[in-house]
Order: sequence, then C-alpha cells, then structure tokens
Amino acid sequence: MTNDHSNAHANPSRWHQFANHRLHHFIALPIRWYLGYIFIAASIHKIAHPADFALDVATYQILPLVLVNLMAIILPWLEIITGIMLVIGLRVRAASLLICGMMITFIIALGIALHTGLNISCGCFASGALEASDPISWLTMLRDLAWLSLGIYIVIFDKCAIGIDAWLCKKWRHQSSDNP
Repeated sequence: MTNDHSNAHANPSRWHQFANHRLHHFIALPIRWYLGYIFIAASIHKIAHPADFALDVATYQILPLVLVNLMAIILPWLEIITGIMLVIGLRVRAASLLICGMMITFIIALGIALHTGLNISCGCFASGALEASDPISWLTMLRDLAWLSLGIYIVIFDKCAIGIDAWLCKKWRHQSSDNP
C-alpha cells in the first residue's frame, strides 16, 4: 500500500507542472510588452494634460471632488511606471498585480457609469473632448476584462520573467548556491 501523501511530493500535480512550465515565460513576454505599451500609451496624454484628465475623472461622478485632482495626478504616473516595469521585466508580478488592481477599478467605474446611463467617453487614452466619438460601452468593458485577464495570466504564470527579473533570479540563485 502506498502513501498518497508521499506520492504527491514525488509526482507534482498536473497544475503545478502546467503552472511552472517554461513555455509561460515566452508566452508572457509579448503579453507583457502589449500591456506595458497600453499603459504607457494611456498615461502620456494624462501626464501632459492633467487638467483634462481631472475633468474626465470627475465626469464619472464616483470620486468626491476633493480627490479628483489627486487621482488625475497619481494615476497616470502609476500607469507609466507599471507599463515600463512590464516592458523591461522589472518586478513583473508586482507591476501586473498593480495593473490588475487598476483594471478592476476601471471596470467598476465603467460598470457604474454604464448602469447610471452616463454618456461619456472613457478618458483612457485622451480627454473626453478628443474621444467624443468613442463613448463608453459594454465593448469598453469587454476590452478591460480582456486586459485584466492578461494581467492575471502574468501574475500567475510569469515567475522569474524574461528581463531584469530573470537576471536577478539567476543572481540570487547563484548567491544562494554559494552560501549553503
């Protein structure tokens, strides 16, 4: 009779094998570059025109007015920093977790705006005046859900990501093998 507990350690589960497959690094790389580009591109207009973005944030009618300017200043910088981190492969899982948090926030804001019947532009890549021909819709929600799923993929599967993280992982492994 075999001990099932010892077999679990001898034979890793299929999920564990799947989750730690090396192929995920290569699948995640273009996903990271894509999401990183999206967040960098989304931040540029907001950083250059914070007053326009503050108006977009206020248009959603969710935040108290005293927090609108703070959000309009902080959010674009968080977007560009996390986007750059994804592109260069630095603290990829942390950056992806922040992006997932932002995406969840955006999805909630979109859901509230759609539910209340607001006819506004997303404000994602330009101010409302420039995006007037692109009002929010359920397609905007689907797009954001797709981006959220890509971020979740990176968080779960991109361990020791290709880029600076991979270099750091090798360095840490080398140091830990030198110091038993």
